[in-house]
Amino acid sequence: MRNAMPLVEALRNPETVHALDSAGWTDLISIARAESLIGSLAHRLQDVDVPEQVNPVLKDAIEAHELARQQALWEADCARRALAGLDCRTVLMKGTAYVAADLQAGVGRSIGDLDIMVARDKLPQVENALLDAGWEWVKPDPYDDHYYREHMHELPPLIHRDRDRMIDVHHTTLPLTARPTPDAQAMLDDAVKLDNGLYVMSPADMLLHSIAHLFADGDLAGGLRNLWDIDRLVREFADAEQEFWVNLGMRAKIHGLLPHLARALRLAELLYDTPVSKNHAGQSRLSDNLYARRLLARDGYGRETRKITRQAFYIRSHWLRMPPLMLANHLWTKWRKGGAGPR
Repeated sequence: MRNAMPLVEALRNPETVHALDSAGWTDLISIARAESLIGSLAHRLQDVDVPEQVNPVLKDAIEAHELARQQALWEADCARRALAGLDCRTVLMKGTAYVAADLQAGVGRSIGDLDIMVARDKLPQVENALLDAGWEWVKPDPYDDHYYREHMHELPPLIHRDRDRMIDVHHTTLPLTARPTPDAQAMLDDAVKLDNGLYVMSPADMLLHSIAHLFADGDLAGGLRNLWDIDRLVREFADAEQEFWVNLGMRAKIHGLLPHLARALRLAELLYDTPVSKNHAGQSRLSDNLYARRLLARDGYGRETRKITRQAFYIRSHWLRMPPLMLANHLWTKWRKGGAGPR
């Protein structure tokens, strides 16, 4: 396979896998694993007849997701108990939020670190409470600590000394030096409370956070999974809320993410056939093809391809995060220290 399009087609229309031979199945599974979409694919194929030798692979993926889901919910509850005495909202983010809110985007979704967001003025209290509850700094370093606290959207990562699970504590959704500046307080104010006392973002903000993470911050690595999140969220929220598209446009304007919303909707429609509002997506652009080229940059072994395209998006991701002089100084400092910059 020359790119990851067969995975996209299988997620979009599971019946397409009937055309695969044994080599095609091997390639599809390799790409799905590389893109952290094997769990999502397995769930999509539950009602599809697949070759006998493929069944154990898909079954294992579903079981692994169920374990990851339980671990994520348990870790979220550990954080809830650690922060229970504080007067602040704890908002779950990304994969943990999807499964905690029982959303379609959480079905089969790979989940890594626990990501939470709290008010920036509550960070010292939250930090101390987590340290008291057994979390500790992953890699104490004076430069990184200063960089995170002054310029990033989160504290340096923490890991629990007993459970070996990481937590990222955000106070907003994009680096402070990034071009868009989403209104973190508006996100916190509009968050939805769950039965356990934790919060998730409102539907529009949850979608916009996923979009910002993909198009306004990163280099599109793992972008097919994030775009699949966007597809699932759009479908569920648009079906459930009559005024969703109106609210989405209003919130995108508040957060400075209107062009990123349009790009995300166009690419979701292009790759996953997502039903989108044309008023929000706008007209297609030639540059959309370059984004799609980057998103699909995998071969049949799951290896990344199109090195020049990937490098261009890597440079773009750093350019978006900070002004040129700050970027040059940061990269120089990290090169001298022999490490990669905070991501």
